[in-house]
Amino acid sequence: MFSFFKKDPLKQLNKQYSAKLEQAMQSQRNGDIKSYSQLTFEAEQILDKIKVIESKIS
Repeated sequence: MFSFFKKDPLKQLNKQYSAKLEQAMQSQRNGDIKSYSQLTFEAEQILDKIKVIESKIS
């Protein structure tokens, strides 16, 4: 009934994904390769969740 009040999980995941990539880029620029690798891995996990949700929609 009030579906317009529900938040879009895909939008939230895309925002988290972008934030992780930004953090990873900053870590790489600072020379912290270990942190860069961890953040990139976390971003890839979020991207996998996004792909799962998109496949369910299509």
